[in-house]
Amino acid sequence: MHTPIHSGPDSALTRLAPTVALTAQQLQLKNEVLAFCRAHRTDRHALFIIEGDAGTGKSLLLNTLFTAIQQAARGTDRHDPLHGSDNRVLVNHPEMIKLYRNIAETQPALRKKDFERPTTFINQMVGTDRRADIVLVDEAHLLLTRSDPYNRFRQDNQLEEIIRHAHVVVIVFDARQVLKFKSLWDDATLARLVAGYPVVTRRLDHQFRMHANPDVMDWIRALRDGRLASLPAPQHFDFRIFDDAQSMYEAIRQRNAEFGLCRMLATYDYPYTLNGRDHFITEGRFHLRWDRAMPQARLPWAERPDTIDEVGSVYTIQGFDLNYAGIILGPSVTYDPTVDRIVIDPARYEDRAAFTGRDGITNPPAVMERIILNSINVLMTRGVRGLYIYASEPRLHARLAALWKARQAARTVQPATP
Repeated sequence: MHTPIHSGPDSALTRLAPTVALTAQQLQLKNEVLAFCRAHRTDRHALFIIEGDAGTGKSLLLNTLFTAIQQAARGTDRHDPLHGSDNRVLVNHPEMIKLYRNIAETQPALRKKDFERPTTFINQMVGTDRRADIVLVDEAHLLLTRSDPYNRFRQDNQLEEIIRHAHVVVIVFDARQVLKFKSLWDDATLARLVAGYPVVTRRLDHQFRMHANPDVMDWIRALRDGRLASLPAPQHFDFRIFDDAQSMYEAIRQRNAEFGLCRMLATYDYPYTLNGRDHFITEGRFHLRWDRAMPQARLPWAERPDTIDEVGSVYTIQGFDLNYAGIILGPSVTYDPTVDRIVIDPARYEDRAAFTGRDGITNPPAVMERIILNSINVLMTRGVRGLYIYASEPRLHARLAALWKARQAARTVQPATP
């Protein structure tokens, strides 16, 4: 039997615990979804969609909601429509599965077996007459939208299969976090999957993760659209552009010693192969290994102390908070001074698996660019206290340096918006 994991106030275990107080908007939405689940538990199918940008509290809401569902399912009130119901949380992210199962150890109403990968759930249900009552899907933008035999998914669409094998499905989704061709969604596909069944869509829009003024998120949103805006004004959120990756790493190590949960991250522009060997990112005098695959580790990558000596990828960090994030924008992220815009070069992007399965995709080059910009959006929205950035490509490096010099001229420090 494992010893329960104890965590500090900044850990993901603490931040996503169902005991964390919800905002009025989150609480209202939680109650609306609970009512939806009670109303449609015995329906053939029903779908509730929760949309929101990174950092808007989707996972906290989902975990709090699921805890309430399981308390009713395993409680003593036999008149509750949720009593005795069979419910799951699915997430196509091994690090998030670790987190949810660790949280389950702290909650009497939860079991580790309540949390599964989508493919595991689907393959358990195929060929049976069983249906789960309520299935919640976190990070639904990671669901597969085409067959992937390598990962033991042989049907055509994971959401379609989940709907097929459940009465009520609740998903949290962010189109700006889709990272692969085989996870692409469009409105027409979704409409086809739920035609004739009850569907409700709601959106969370308040940024909780980054304790920063609105101009920080405005800058990140512009970047994810390919635009380089003026840098955010000086403020208590620690935003910096670095001229040297090693200096940035040393600053991240210092912040980690002060606050914990500070890590280096990079775009997938450096070779990485799952072959049991270490693979390194080198930028000038900076030389550090990519994150090691450790499926046996109980703690997620961001929570393990040893990972201060590694560089995390978008797949490692998606869904998690850091106190400070040091981001290396690799060679695929370039700059055109004639139009003052970010230019993405997919040929330099090392995650070739992200671009497999392009059948039926209109304008693959544009989708490649969007996927890389999505990955940058995920990386840029991890830091609670600060965001440090280093750009590898010379023209982008020079442009960010010029913007940083102009920003340094600003002296007024604005308090962060709560």
